[in-house]
Amino acid sequence: MTTYFKLNTGAEIPAIGFGTWQDAEAQEHAVVDAIKAGYRHIDTARVYGTEKAVGKAIKKAGVSRDQLFVTTKLWNNKHHPDDVAQAVQDSLDDLDLEHIDLFLIHWPVAWKRGSELFPKENGKPAVVDIDYIDTYKALEKQLATGKVKAIGVSNFSKAEMERLLKNTSVVPATHQLESHPWLQQPGFAEWHKSKGIHVTHYSPFGNQNELYSSKEGTTIGKLIEDPVLAEIGTKYNKSAAQVALAWGVTVGHSVLPKSKTPSRIKANLEGDFKLDAEDMKKIQGIDRKLRFNDSSADFGKEFFTDLDGKK
Repeated sequence: MTTYFKLNTGAEIPAIGFGTWQDAEAQEHAVVDAIKAGYRHIDTARVYGTEKAVGKAIKKAGVSRDQLFVTTKLWNNKHHPDDVAQAVQDSLDDLDLEHIDLFLIHWPVAWKRGSELFPKENGKPAVVDIDYIDTYKALEKQLATGKVKAIGVSNFSKAEMERLLKNTSVVPATHQLESHPWLQQPGFAEWHKSKGIHVTHYSPFGNQNELYSSKEGTTIGKLIEDPVLAEIGTKYNKSAAQVALAWGVTVGHSVLPKSKTPSRIKANLEGDFKLDAEDMKKIQGIDRKLRFNDSSADFGKEFFTDLDGKK
């Protein structure tokens, strides 16, 4: 049984989505496998270069469009309000769809307008002064066209979220952010709940690298090998990775695992179950406030300044 959560638009979003970041050429097969395995929520973005692959996979998988929830994202070079409508159309064309279920501002930073995905000036990101409020207002207008059913954001700080709510008229349907048992952000999660904004977790398995060296020179293992998650898993006959996903689902959020391996694609879908209160309490104890994705140095703006896990 798939768990669904209701958005503030009245639409329903499946708890477990299929992430399509990286390896654009492998994505068509992976998305077909995912839909055939039972996924009904597909997450892509302009910058991933996977929209065309996702579109082809949707056609191949043979599941009717109304059964699917498709998310994509506006890239940093298309923040100018005059570029937003065309950016939406470009995504629709590549996805070969009539509408997008959820369209997000990918990052709260604007880069130089144009076709270059990573524009540079003097070797640094070509950041320009376009307010994300204006970008969002242009997105609001897209709702009336029917091309976009819901809008939201990704990677915003709390202050940025509060400013957005104060200056715009459509409350974001969703905020997509990094979260997992090592970066739980309970206060921020609660804040979203109070505003009626659904939260979606990317990187729900934390780091997938064998080792992760923090600035202190210590090395930590993988989140999906955390002994607490593994121990909880034995009780439910699930893996630690499935427990990590179930943690997100139990707090009422969507999670976006990604994999190219058919067996793992199937296994991730089995993370759609609820943990009991005692196990949730145990998981609270492993929150390391550890953020693995911070593009501040590469993107020309400091992100997450008021959130957990900021180095």
